[in-house]
Amino acid sequence: MQNYIKIFEQKKIRSVYDEEKDTWYFSVVDVISILIERDYQTARKYWNKLSERLRNEGSEQTVTNCHQLKMQAADGKMRETDAATAETMLRIVQSVPSPKAEPIKQWLARVGYERMKETADPSLSIDRARENWQKLGHSDKWIQQRMTGQETRNKLTDYWKEHEITKDEEFAILTNIIHQEWSGLSVKEHKQLKGLKSQNLRDHMSEAELIFTALAELSTRQVAENTNATGMKENKQAAKIGGNISKRAREDFEERTGQKVVTDENYLPKAKEKKKLTKNKKDKD
Repeated sequence: MQNYIKIFEQKKIRSVYDEEKDTWYFSVVDVISILIERDYQTARKYWNKLSERLRNEGSEQTVTNCHQLKMQAADGKMRETDAATAETMLRIVQSVPSPKAEPIKQWLARVGYERMKETADPSLSIDRARENWQKLGHSDKWIQQRMTGQETRNKLTDYWKEHEITKDEEFAILTNIIHQEWSGLSVKEHKQLKGLKSQNLRDHMSEAELIFTALAELSTRQVAENTNATGMKENKQAAKIGGNISKRAREDFEERTGQKVVTDENYLPKAKEKKKLTKNKKDKD
């Protein structure tokens, strides 16, 4: 998942894009703050009362559909925040009497329309992703590798969906098994090594890390297809075998090149600036 800031009439709305689900989530409190034209704390209290009223009125599903996602707070720290899709947010907006309600609805509908266009024309989604990667400072070669890896990932998740893997936590468990097998680290540990919080791990991988991740996921799908793996138990076994194939390739690569595949390098702005300063210092020396 990646964090973004969306702008509505010069007001910031914190947003998260879930790459796996291809879905946008928006901070509920940020939207309510705009609707009632009050500060964040007042908006948070308003949302607490509104969510209670919605439950009492039988609209509990609207509140239940909100997710707790980590977004950057005013103090700079990542904190869990109620977030909702455009569809759920539209229902919440309808419950808030405000002259801003209609403009916000139109804005949310426009965001949804943009996603519909990308679904109809995948090249638009690819262009958006490419632009985001370029902003992170990635080369065209890296971007091509990232896109190839994503295609491999999509084929694997499509297989899982067709073989009784449906829950988000199941996808996460299988992904973590593959990652642990090939890299020796869990996804969480790998993110910690790179100093990442809410950022997408793959967006901060080196070319080598992307390649071995793709090999692990390709191998997992091939093993699963050959055995017709169905359900969690059988797909866990395929994930371990697929990850292990990539692990053996990684170990051979490291032995022959003397280079470690898994590193703490990332593409965070501070890290890039530090590298730039170091390079400038070397040039002066």
